[in-house]
Amino acid sequence: MTTARECEDSGREESTLSDAALLELVQRQTFLYFWEGAHPVSGLARDNVGVLSNLENDIVAIGGSGFGVMAIIVAASRAWISRESAATRLTLMLDLLERATCFHGHFPHFMNGSTGAVIPFSRKDDGGDIVETSLLFQGLLCARQYFDQDNEAEKRLRERITCLWRDVEWSWHTRDGRSVLNWHWSPNNGFSLVHEIRGWNECLVTYVLAAASPRYAIDASVYHDGWAQGRSFLNGKSYYGVELPLGPPYGGPLFFSHYSFCGLDPRGLKDIYADYWRQNTHHVQINFEHCVHNPGQHKGYGPSCWGLTASDDPEGYNVHTPDEFTCACGYGCGNVAGRCCRRHAPDEDNGVISPTAALSSFPYAPDAALRAMRYFYDRLGDQLWGRFGFADAFSQDINWFSKSYSAINQGPIVAMIENYRTGLLWSLFMKDPDVQAGLRRLGFRSPDLS
Repeated sequence: MTTARECEDSGREESTLSDAALLELVQRQTFLYFWEGAHPVSGLARDNVGVLSNLENDIVAIGGSGFGVMAIIVAASRAWISRESAATRLTLMLDLLERATCFHGHFPHFMNGSTGAVIPFSRKDDGGDIVETSLLFQGLLCARQYFDQDNEAEKRLRERITCLWRDVEWSWHTRDGRSVLNWHWSPNNGFSLVHEIRGWNECLVTYVLAAASPRYAIDASVYHDGWAQGRSFLNGKSYYGVELPLGPPYGGPLFFSHYSFCGLDPRGLKDIYADYWRQNTHHVQINFEHCVHNPGQHKGYGPSCWGLTASDDPEGYNVHTPDEFTCACGYGCGNVAGRCCRRHAPDEDNGVISPTAALSSFPYAPDAALRAMRYFYDRLGDQLWGRFGFADAFSQDINWFSKSYSAINQGPIVAMIENYRTGLLWSLFMKDPDVQAGLRRLGFRSPDLS
């Protein structure tokens, strides 16, 4: 493997850390986003945190908090924190979630980390967000499995998670029984955003959990007639010589292969549409090959510097892909679902690399991910590395480095590196009996269902 010294001669000298030591350092430093950088009242994950200081607001992200729960589990399992401290933090998070405003059991995209009040994501997006709610419960169901000891504290945690989980009315988001889930519902605007969740994107776990609900499960037809009927669902074409089973041209942003699969184990996971290990590994390979071929001639791109996904950007928050990416957010812009910045332009590869894209791909492409980690740390570290790991994004074209971290990008780094190292979160999520019921209801096959 080519070392960072063989790449562009910029940044600091190559570190003397072993590969294992660097992996541990990056994972542990990134976890601190959800420990030291969490909201001081509730412990929920702030949506964004500055590289040098915390932002002066109370915005917490529901999906990001689900990734935060996973990061805390990893930290406890690795003894970075005690199991008791992890349980105490999760108790604090549940204290706010139980009293927070919810909508048929669903939580909003953003809420106030002190009060639990809704912070509207947009003018009409001021109610329940089923996708953010599913990312939260992906983490909470892992916690329900992890905290399995027979003591009062952990027993109470399991009970509280189960109560919240059983109260989520997943079927409500079928909008009067239609065969597709809708992303948003508002007490003021109803389903007026009319944002149907059709694949392929980051929302597979949303359908799995909606089918897994003990009280409000969707029928399998919602998955097959809704999710699997998206215009960007089936693909079958090859890019850079790699066949892509599902998704838009070139696969779209890499978080498609990360968000749902922090919990869902893609190894051996299949249904009538795809082998999901093949889908994800091929998606990552196409993204990698695009950066190696570098058709846009962006500075720094190559086998040691790759990874396109949604992240901070010199123009704001944006989605970065090898090809133009059609809007799916319901607001008519060219941006990624649920993270609309309303720029009303198609997004593509503009020279911005997001460290989370490569680092969260460790299970799928460990050699390439390690090579990128080495480059980010050894060659760009003085500009990119900070108190909570690697900053959100950078562009060497214009010598721009993000001044912030994002919960939905830091979280998958911790979770997916752990899944590469031990498979911990995959094991916890896939052995949950409700999750298994949901997978079976939708017709999935997996070694975990044997």
